[in-house]
Amino acid sequence: MVRLILASGSTRRQEILRTLGIDYSVLKCDVDETVEKMSPTETVQTLAARKCAAAKALLPNADEDSVIIAADTVVSYGGEIFGKPKDKDDAVRMLSALSGGIHHVHTGIAVSDGFKMTVESETTEVFFRELSMCEINRYVDSGEPMDKAGSYGIQERGALFVKGVSGDYFNIVGLPVCRLGIILSRDFGVDLLAVSAVNKRHSLIH
Repeated sequence: MVRLILASGSTRRQEILRTLGIDYSVLKCDVDETVEKMSPTETVQTLAARKCAAAKALLPNADEDSVIIAADTVVSYGGEIFGKPKDKDDAVRMLSALSGGIHHVHTGIAVSDGFKMTVESETTEVFFRELSMCEINRYVDSGEPMDKAGSYGIQERGALFVKGVSGDYFNIVGLPVCRLGIILSRDFGVDLLAVSAVNKRHSLIH
């Protein structure tokens, strides 16, 4: 049976796979996230592919049944890419910019079995309500924004700011599972529904 490897230390991406009932291994890779000036979709696809390739390089050559999944997420607004904030002031700046407007969340996803790699991206539109500076400062002081693209987490307290979403919700969290399922089935012959069912049977037996 295929072994799925998530090349990410993100607890949010891991939780999404657990919710689907998918068994996986985690292989976190530190890569250079510096890229030349390019579009948000090109940026996340480039970084996802870089992470995927780095993870493959760490695997033993004999591990031919592994399929690696890597992802990278950014927020874009007004022609600027918002990654993770550098500090609290940067988080305040990002949230102030996003307040009351519409921004986009882009996630690049790269999947490889060692012989080929598929790299695609998903974009979701997010509508923020108007935020007061008091709310922004209180949220930043909570520490939650500091490891999140765009300085907020929709699956946590940041949900209080989101009026609406157009597109894949899970893409905002960091892993567009609908697109992932399509890629795995179409290009790698992996059916996540079947994998989940097998994992459930194994858990019942053991």
